[in-house]
Amino acid sequence: MGELKLCCLGVSHKTAPVSVREQFSFKGEELESALLKLNALPSVEESMVLSTCNRVEIYFTTRSETPFKEVIDFLIDEKGADLDQINSHFYRKVDRDAVRHGFYVASSLDSMVVGEPQIVGQFKDAFSLAKELGTIGTVLCRFCETALKVSKRVRTETGISKNAVSISFAAVELAKKIFGELHGKRVAIIGAGEMAELAVKHLMTNGASEVFVVNRTFERAQKLAQEFGGKAFPLTELETVLKMADIVISSTGAPGYVLTPENVLPALKERKHRPMFLIDIAVPRDIDPALNDYEGLYVYDIDDLQQVVDANIKERLREAEVAKEIIEGYVERFMKWLRELEVAPLIAELKEKAESIRKEVLSKRLPKLGLTPEQEQEVDNITRIIINKLLHQPITSVKRKAVEEEARNQVVQIFREIFGLGKE
Repeated sequence: MGELKLCCLGVSHKTAPVSVREQFSFKGEELESALLKLNALPSVEESMVLSTCNRVEIYFTTRSETPFKEVIDFLIDEKGADLDQINSHFYRKVDRDAVRHGFYVASSLDSMVVGEPQIVGQFKDAFSLAKELGTIGTVLCRFCETALKVSKRVRTETGISKNAVSISFAAVELAKKIFGELHGKRVAIIGAGEMAELAVKHLMTNGASEVFVVNRTFERAQKLAQEFGGKAFPLTELETVLKMADIVISSTGAPGYVLTPENVLPALKERKHRPMFLIDIAVPRDIDPALNDYEGLYVYDIDDLQQVVDANIKERLREAEVAKEIIEGYVERFMKWLRELEVAPLIAELKEKAESIRKEVLSKRLPKLGLTPEQEQEVDNITRIIINKLLHQPITSVKRKAVEEEARNQVVQIFREIFGLGKE
């Protein structure tokens, strides 16, 4: 029987286009069925499948000298793929590399957007399904629990998920800097761009109280307002809306400027110069850049927002380096545990043999000594202490050597020979 290995066979946004990733994805009942079939493979001891939009990864343990062969054959049969496809797009990771990769994935360091929160929930779901179906055991259970612990530490001890890395979230971040908090702030959306709608949703999630929708087509304005629980206005009532709105998001696609000093400044005066945050997500631009020159107006176009996003991405990548240091410590501890686990049966066998000899000798010798029950108990305790002290050093040594991959097999063999283990 070979050495236990923890492996990962996977494909992700880094190694394959979506057309390939979707071919290998598993969903719903298909995922359950595939996981059960996978775990029934002769060489697979434990298994878990993580299947998301951006990745499909199979984590498994095996003692096979060719650890990936059966799992690859399974994928070929299950998905109608060919070996060239898998060789071109799939990565194979074993032991330390697999553990590190899994911890990176759970902590979102391997995500398309570093720091995104969705992956940890997806990882938890994959872990829960494997537990529910009984395809996971001691090793992968410990691996998943550690990965989730690592993910939590990375999120709480680094700034990897703190800064906005999408245009719509950047708008929220800037709004918070301008107003402090968004509770009670009123938002106007002009036009119906998807990015603008998403920004409004994020603003409302973060406390904005009311939404006004202005559109050249009033029916479209009504439909969108209904989605937000807001009020619809035709474009002819834009100036009325500007007087009420603290945050204005414009995305019309109109040929000229929609917001100009002529219609914004009267609204600002009516508001007694309370600040207005104007967000221009349109190309060509909807908001006249001249409005930047007036106090109380904060004007950002899509390039400004993109600069915020780019700066935040750089900051996240810096924080990712801190996260990697945290992860590396957990990788070392997990690998130490895994290798010690490998020699656990050997240690148990030694302890069992020592206890058997101790009991055999005591059962023959104690009755001849004529001791009281209390004295017999004390002799029993003394012999246990002697056995424990005698075995402590060799057990500690074999555990330590178990972590050293080059020396492990040789040390285990010597250990067996010295103590006569594995023999009749």
